Amino acid sequence: MRRHAAGFVAHATATGATRRFPLPLDYSVASLRLVDFLVDGLRKGGRERARVAGTLFGLGAYVGEVLVRRTGAEWVDLDESQRVYFGQPVGVRMPDGRVWSPLSRVVNRFEVGPEESLQTFYLTLHGRVRKAG
Repeated sequence: MRRHAAGFVAHATATGATRRFPLPLDYSVASLRLVDFLVDGLRKGGRERARVAGTLFGLGAYVGEVLVRRTGAEWVDLDESQRVYFGQPVGVRMPDGRVWSPLSRVVNRFEVGPEESLQTFYLTLHGRVRKAG
């Protein structure tokens, strides 16, 4: 998943207008506000989820990588019951053993809206530890 996140960031910062005005996708907690904004833009465009599934996956990989880098989480393949529950094949395991699905959180933001903020998700996340940097 780390490669998916890096690929998404490389693509997002190297296309169109972003070359002149790069998106600050720097794996910081503050950058999750930008992810919220990007998902909201997809919603406002009236696109069907299936048409933006690749972008949502890339954003979910990015959010997961923020968790990995900032909280001590690790990427894990979800077991069958977790896949059914989250609707995704991978997630992150927090240092305390809790499992979360950043991919499904991005989908929730797309489908539900602002009350599913990814930045708020991070700030209220259980099971994280502080990491320097």
